[in-house]
Amino acid sequence: MTIKIELLRGFAEVAHSGNLSDAAGRLGRTPSAVSMMLKQLETHLGEPLFETDRKNKLTALGAFVLDQAERELQQFDNTVKVIEGFANARRGHVRIATVPSVAGTIMPSLFSHFIDEFSDLEIELRDMDSASILHELSRGRIDIGVATLRDDRHGFESRLLLTDRFGVIASPDHPIAQQTGPVSWDALSDARLIANNLSAGISTPQSRKLHEGALLSAHNLTSSLSLVRANIGVTILPEMASKAVQASNLVFRPLADRSIKREVHLLRKAETAQSPAARLVEERLMQTAEILDKGSRN
Repeated sequence: MTIKIELLRGFAEVAHSGNLSDAAGRLGRTPSAVSMMLKQLETHLGEPLFETDRKNKLTALGAFVLDQAERELQQFDNTVKVIEGFANARRGHVRIATVPSVAGTIMPSLFSHFIDEFSDLEIELRDMDSASILHELSRGRIDIGVATLRDDRHGFESRLLLTDRFGVIASPDHPIAQQTGPVSWDALSDARLIANNLSAGISTPQSRKLHEGALLSAHNLTSSLSLVRANIGVTILPEMASKAVQASNLVFRPLADRSIKREVHLLRKAETAQSPAARLVEERLMQTAEILDKGSRN
């Protein structure tokens, strides 16, 4: 016979209670069922665990078994708690990589709304460009990616997180900033464009022509806005990107072409088992985006 964990639990409960009746009540079993468990354990060991039938005094073997049983029961119960915590998304390690604009806007709101649910999780947050996020995700080095997904969707499962309109960001002294209304492509023909990775992805012929003539190109968001702040030129960015870096001393004016938008997707590697903790964070990310979208529309 194999000694099962429930036999040890039954014995330990009787040893602490000093009688079968109280132990049975704690275990949710009948006294006869608990007595049978003790007999099975003693038969297997070949020695009695209690000196009398009253079960209030342990033999030397009983004292040794109790010490070992308590240690094993504590380890077993802790293991069960960890397993259940992981399954119920109360425990786990979640690695997230997101584009800087989302890191500076949606992520703070995510933790502000749902931090209590994440109290026992270990969440690792990184910000990087979309290409780097797809690279890290494909190699399994992150669990969740928040990025712009263009043509290559192979190997990823995606959910649309948000849609962000593009606009022109200019210094308050720039002529474009001093006008009103959306900005047309024609209005940008005489402006000095500071190209960036996000604006370079706009595929319209007008945008391509504008970028081909760009004198400056800055790959870092901070660098782009520093040049704009110095009134060297203007740049084209999604509105959320300007909010993420708190460009309050700059002017954002939307493009007149309303079809020019950036789609940000919630991504994970296809055919990869997702942990309950990562699934919880994903759902709360989607909820946070909805909350912010309703707030902006209101």
